[in-house]
Amino acid sequence: MRDDERLPQPVTTDIDLVTLLHALGDPVRMTLLLSYADGAEHSCDPRGLGLEHLHKSTVSHHMRVLREAGVTTTRVAGRNRFVSLRRSDLDTRFPGLLDALLAAATAPAR
Repeated sequence: MRDDERLPQPVTTDIDLVTLLHALGDPVRMTLLLSYADGAEHSCDPRGLGLEHLHKSTVSHHMRVLREAGVTTTRVAGRNRFVSLRRSDLDTRFPGLLDALLAAATAPAR
């Protein structure tokens, strides 16, 4: 992917733990993380992400927070945007953190 096809995001070494955890501290953004964990690219359509109850601008805001924190990358294709998880970058920067977050998010409540 060329850099001009990607929206601005921090380089791997600049991903900050506090910023990352703050971004994932919102239930909507955790829902997005779970959607993106499949490794595929996802469109920004709220219906495809299980967020049809939210306004499109609200979903876009949450996507921007995740991208700016370094959690996701967004590819631009014309008027469309496709978001994917920066799994490799996050595993490089904070080994095991993403697996722990995903496991905690899918574990049944006690």
